[in-house]
Amino acid sequence: QVQLVESGGGLVQTGDSLRLACAASGFAFKSYAMSWFRQAPGKEREFVAAVTESWSGHSPYYTDAVKGRFTISRDNAKNTVYLQMNNLKFEDTAVYYCAAAWPTSWPPLEYDYWGQGTQVAVSS
Repeated sequence: QVQLVESGGGLVQTGDSLRLACAASGFAFKSYAMSWFRQAPGKEREFVAAVTESWSGHSPYYTDAVKGRFTISRDNAKNTVYLQMNNLKFEDTAVYYCAAAWPTSWPPLEYDYWGQGTQVAVSS
């Protein structure tokens, strides 16, 4: 049974940090590109960050709005992908979702698995 379970969300103030985690099970984690998306109230879901896996290592990708503030990483031994979010802004408020795409190349044609999401709320 495939599972993606996000954790680490919460209510913070502007400028604070949070670290999201997504624990994966039921599929070959190392063969998948792992991504974070978010959906704010009344808005469409948007891409936040992704990390791929290749012979040369991990390659990260970010949307412009989070570059320099967010860092994505993965631990293949723990089947977990992380999103370190620093200097949070009010506009980062959203439900954050973890997603997996096969193969691990970038960009993916489609996403195969999705998590249930974790809420991040940033007060101004």
